[in-house]
Amino acid sequence: MAWEIEFYSEKVESETLSLPAGIKSNLIYILDLIKEIGPNLGRPHTASIRDGLFEIRSKGKEGVARSFFCTIKGETVVILHSIIKKSTKIPKKDIALAIKRMKEVKNG
Repeated sequence: MAWEIEFYSEKVESETLSLPAGIKSNLIYILDLIKEIGPNLGRPHTASIRDGLFEIRSKGKEGVARSFFCTIKGETVVILHSIIKKSTKIPKKDIALAIKRMKEVKNG
């Protein structure tokens, strides 16, 4: 069975799909890999953040983006939040928002 990709909300979907063209192209490639193989791709494509929260590491000529996700209901990946990275560390507020959304998704 193939993995499914869902978005936390229409706003998250819109923000994620409005990433710059090169970054979005790489993200779509990684999402296709996730659909086929599953989310445990490892670096350079995915990485664990903490406590069931993971990131998709997409990049293009325009820069680097991170899309935070969790898994639910067996083989479903939920994209919780996407950002364009502007420094080496991910801002704590973005991780906190992704964790909050993950808890909402997992608790119904």
